[in-house]
Amino acid sequence: MAAIHPKTLSFLASLKKNNNKPWFEKNRDLYEVIRSDMIAFTEELLRAMNRFDSTIGFPDPKSCLFRINRDVRFSKDKSPYKTSMGIAISKAGKNFEAAGYYVHLEPGKCFVGGGMWMPEPDQLKKVRQEIDYNFKDFKKIVEAPAFRKKFGGLHTDMKLSRPPKGYDENNPAIEYMKLKSFTIGAEFTDAQVLHSGFVKTAAGVFKEMNPFIRFLNEAVK
Repeated sequence: MAAIHPKTLSFLASLKKNNNKPWFEKNRDLYEVIRSDMIAFTEELLRAMNRFDSTIGFPDPKSCLFRINRDVRFSKDKSPYKTSMGIAISKAGKNFEAAGYYVHLEPGKCFVGGGMWMPEPDQLKKVRQEIDYNFKDFKKIVEAPAFRKKFGGLHTDMKLSRPPKGYDENNPAIEYMKLKSFTIGAEFTDAQVLHSGFVKTAAGVFKEMNPFIRFLNEAVK
């Protein structure tokens, strides 16, 4: 069974302390081994996920991985490398505009998540409209006890303080329509992520969030 390389998180911790090109080049061989294992992990994860979400198909696993290099062109922080690694899965790999699945690897901050982060205005409008029209179905998904227990509800980052234009404060779905992102996640310890069975665990979490992902993608299709 494919697994996250056991030195992945320790490598990222060291990279955070030595975020420079000479250190990275000195440790490039280890990075390449870590990345190779992540590709194999993603390939196996895709096979498991297609059993419950065939819409993602089988994109090239490499297309699901984020680059380790940072884009520093418009940033005051000129550190050349990211100190986390991520896997984003949809039918377009990481380059998806609709809802998808995500694995985040960072020492002490690992999680498995999904949804739509900061969608474009036209997509945001469609999601809000779908929630408004089919709030009963949406509420059944996101307020189910098992869903709440696993994910703790939707993230509320940058939530509007007032209803979006065209919606009344008394709308029963208004607190959800104030959201600018529709994302959920489940946190994992470093030990859990590095366990040999984590690919199965991640697939299980994605299966639990699939009704939520499917609702969002129906809204923007």
